Amino acid sequence: MALTLTDAAATHIRNFLAKRGKGLGIRLFVKTAGCSGMAYKLEFVDVEIEDDLMFESHGVKLYTDVKSLAYIDGTELDFAKEGLNEGFKFNNPNVKNECGCGESFHV
Repeated sequence: MALTLTDAAATHIRNFLAKRGKGLGIRLFVKTAGCSGMAYKLEFVDVEIEDDLMFESHGVKLYTDVKSLAYIDGTELDFAKEGLNEGFKFNNPNVKNECGCGESFHV
């Protein structure tokens, strides 16, 4: 499978990269955290890491590592505005359980 972005997420990331004036794309990975076990992390990628996997969606490069891909394979990253709140949404088909606050998950 792969990692993908919605058009809204890709547009938001492209705008951020343009404002930064540099960057190859973003890295999506997981860390052990939260009450359900794992949490999503995003960071800008300025230099490719040799072992990174790269997926391209809507013209944006999305990087991850092999270990994280085991938990997020098939995930679609979306960006949504709801009232005064805005942020990324992770549509991960592997999630079996999420914490009440939505900050962490378990597969």
